[in-house]
Amino acid sequence: QVQLVESGGGLVQAGDSLRLTCAASRLTFSDYTMGWFRQAPGKEREFVAAVTRRGGVNAVDSVKGRFTISRDNAKNTVYLQMDSLKLEDTANYYCAAKLQPFYVLVAPTVPGSYDHWGQGTQVTVSS
Repeated sequence: QVQLVESGGGLVQAGDSLRLTCAASRLTFSDYTMGWFRQAPGKEREFVAAVTRRGGVNAVDSVKGRFTISRDNAKNTVYLQMDSLKLEDTANYYCAAKLQPFYVLVAPTVPGSYDHWGQGTQVTVSS
């Protein structure tokens, strides 16, 4: 079955950077929209950013200008570059995959729309 494995989380200070990596296996990676979500304690899982098969990117307003999502179809990997991290970015970050047609430009932002999930990687931002 499909596997999504996140890595790259950790404890950093406000203003620092991290790059999260999601390695996908047992799927035809190029057939999927790939997304990142996050969930803080006591809060619902929320959309962070996603990239469609044809490279269309969308992100939540709170991370625009700070986070960048990218994908490498040759490596079956999606990345989330996080710069200028803030305390409120602290959460468990999840990678997700959704099977979609190539013509889709805007990825869905609802967690229930995605077909497969990773186990998550913790990001903690301290002051």
